[in-house]
Amino acid sequence: MNTNQEITEWSYWKAVVRYGHVGKGKEISVARYLVMPGNSTTVGVMAVVAEMPGTKKRSVGSIRKIDRLEYLEGLRAEKENFFLQQLFDGRQAH
Repeated sequence: MNTNQEITEWSYWKAVVRYGHVGKGKEISVARYLVMPGNSTTVGVMAVVAEMPGTKKRSVGSIRKIDRLEYLEGLRAEKENFFLQQLFDGRQAH
């Protein structure tokens, strides 16, 4: 992606992401909602997910493009998710 150009169109994605560090050999899957440049592909979204802190090596359970309303509803749900609250606070969920 050329970062010198202004992004005028966005795409919205729902990714089910596998996180580790919730106990020995255990994982948790959490829906994450992402906004990406309009020309983004599933492969590009997978690359972003792979860089998220705490994700497993095969971190993507599923990815699909969604509309803006579902994205906004998903963001609200993320704020209520206990595991994500702990992750964003820099602590592990137990």
